[in-house]
Amino acid sequence: MNDAAIRLDYLEKTVRLLYPGPGSPRAYTVLPHSAVPRRMVPRRWWHPWSPVVVPGEGSIATYLGEVFGRPVETVLHVRPAARANRKPVLEARSGGRLLAFVKIGDSARARALITAEAAALRRLAALELGTVVPPAVLHHGSWRGLAVLALSPLPVRRGRVPRPLLVEAVREIAATGGPCAAWHGDLAPWNMCPSPDGRLLVWDWERYELGVPYGFDAVHHFFQRALRRMSPPVAARACVARAARELAPLGVSAAVARQTALRYLITLADRHAADGHAPLGPPETWLSPVVDHEELLT
Repeated sequence: MNDAAIRLDYLEKTVRLLYPGPGSPRAYTVLPHSAVPRRMVPRRWWHPWSPVVVPGEGSIATYLGEVFGRPVETVLHVRPAARANRKPVLEARSGGRLLAFVKIGDSARARALITAEAAALRRLAALELGTVVPPAVLHHGSWRGLAVLALSPLPVRRGRVPRPLLVEAVREIAATGGPCAAWHGDLAPWNMCPSPDGRLLVWDWERYELGVPYGFDAVHHFFQRALRRMSPPVAARACVARAARELAPLGVSAAVARQTALRYLITLADRHAADGHAPLGPPETWLSPVVDHEELLT
């Protein structure tokens, strides 16, 4: 099954979940088109493709309208299904304005991640952050047995994150743990962007965690970038080899940096195992060779 077929299948299931009816019908359009499904948006007269008609009343849009006290239109992101943290994500709009990004917990795992993100963001909101700008929790509740988390939209724009800004963000996030070192958990390039005022906008805090080695976020950032141009085994080796350079600005020694990278890779493998998902392949193909090589050196 190709990507479009997977997305359309997931879209059909999600529509039944979020727009269960009965209610007066509402027309939507899948954009850019059904061969490349990315979003399902309210139907406009200029949309060229066939409409998707779903019930409007009694839907997630009705619930969000009650939450925000105004009529709400929803834009549903058509996401790939083969993801451990898969969940419906919507934009809530009113009067042409984006009110919130909304995550829906439609499984036990998704509900746990949403609960963790809500707790993390509330913790961060109580702190005085100077570099990192996370979204705010606008609503965290339940609808038809589904967890609903509405987050303030960040003014996202394209732009490369300067290395000094990234380093300072890693420091600040780590410091939010107090005596325990903390990490964002997925500080990848696609979860951040620089803001016009020189700070760093950071979203997707589902994996925020306390009590990890200092520098995990910096290692994760490097590893995720490496995976875009290398196979997992090569990226894992590069992660350990480059650890000293990546963590030097944080004041971490070369020896500790290598150990931090190894502990990060093991932590990531454990996360994938807990999720029941192996996006990098079996750990024995990408993790074990690196760990075995380091043990031989010691």
